[in-house]
Amino acid sequence: MKARNKQILITAGPTREFLDPVRFLSNPSSGKMGYAIAEAARNLGCSVDLVSGPTFLECPTGMTLHPVVSAQEMLEVVARLFEFCDYFISVAAVSDWSPKNVVSHKIKKSKYVQALELIPTSDILRTMSLRKHSRQTIVGFCAETEELEINARRKLADKHLDWIAGNLVGQDHGGFQCDENELMLINRDGRRYDLGPGLKIDLAGQLLDLIGIA
Repeated sequence: MKARNKQILITAGPTREFLDPVRFLSNPSSGKMGYAIAEAARNLGCSVDLVSGPTFLECPTGMTLHPVVSAQEMLEVVARLFEFCDYFISVAAVSDWSPKNVVSHKIKKSKYVQALELIPTSDILRTMSLRKHSRQTIVGFCAETEELEINARRKLADKHLDWIAGNLVGQDHGGFQCDENELMLINRDGRRYDLGPGLKIDLAGQLLDLIGIA
């Protein structure tokens, strides 16, 4: 199948899980890696659906943008588009937790300690892997602060993925908010490929080549 005939579904950016109308749980993801992969796929002639959480990035031309905010919204859009894609590349930094109770008005500051009860958000990757067709390929991403390879291999197996791309984040590493990145890519056979360091748009092209989009 030539690249121009391939349908690519990509998630990018963070999600926001609101506590009240003005506060939310989230993370520092800029969406740059996911947008770079979407742009690289478009340049190869693929048809691209980009499901993006809130970012300050402009969507590259030549693809369909599906803006979302929460993890649940992202799941609903991905679920609707998934059966039509050949590749699902889940780059988004989806919040793992959501407040159990959302308040309709701003929570006022108090001298008393506030306890926040959290519940896990829906697992988009695992949900889609259970629905996967034989012709589809699923690529997950993981951002870690330590033991990158151990955690990446665990996620690859636990979520029944075809590929996992991992990178280290935090004060001593790149990743979030940066134009450059360094990726560890592992396939379901256990083979490891190290990409970068380099510009995210360059790593995006290398990643697509390795997973079979060319």
